[in-house]
Amino acid sequence: MAGRALNPAGVPALRIATLVGLWAAWEAAARTGLFYEGVVPSSLLVLQSMARHVVDPVFYSHAWRSIYEIGLGFALGTGIGMVGGIALGAHAFSNKAAAPYIHGLASTPKIVFLPILMLLFGAGPGSKIGMGAFSAFFPMVIAIAAGMGEINPVHVRVARSFNASTWQIVRKVYLPSLVEPAITGMRLGLGVAIIGVLLAEIKFSDRGLGHLAIQHYNFFRVADMYAVLLLTFSLAVLANGLMSRVGTALVRRKAPA
Repeated sequence: MAGRALNPAGVPALRIATLVGLWAAWEAAARTGLFYEGVVPSSLLVLQSMARHVVDPVFYSHAWRSIYEIGLGFALGTGIGMVGGIALGAHAFSNKAAAPYIHGLASTPKIVFLPILMLLFGAGPGSKIGMGAFSAFFPMVIAIAAGMGEINPVHVRVARSFNASTWQIVRKVYLPSLVEPAITGMRLGLGVAIIGVLLAEIKFSDRGLGHLAIQHYNFFRVADMYAVLLLTFSLAVLANGLMSRVGTALVRRKAPA
């Protein structure tokens, strides 16, 4: 039997109900006494800590460091990934030769490469930027290389018949056809770049949201730790939502009238 069609108007209500349900479950777990209060503190304590953090200049010092490291690493990783994806996708032999290595490295936890990045760039922001770039590179290069395989070769042959240069083919044929794969690669790359930078900050850093969270943990300020994690999650959701809107606008602009 066919399922009922989903009513779009009910989606926001369902999301709110899910959020309220999760909050109620958290608060119930904190108040039942089944869990140690240091592990599952009251959500009210976490909310109070969040309020303190958003008016604390120290929090923004850590937040801006993380935003800088994530943003620069993400930009470098996606930029290099796009260039690499176009280069590989334009040559089938090179793509097939490199694909096993790229996919193998893509599935490897990037944190294992942190010691190498620290040797190359030091223990400061450079290694965190490198971790963000290394993490964001693989989703982008894989998405772009796959998108190149979907481009109609007739379009490339027509461009070449008009003596178009390589740069003209990239700008007029490849890039307009790669909008959707690029948005997909960027959305995936942003998520793993955030994870990579925060993990690097947790391991070796004197500033950043990852460092702030682990400092709260080390001093057993659990409510403060959860507050930092929730604020970090909120910033990530905001960035992802902004990217989704930009991607939707670009796809609509590309679509024929």
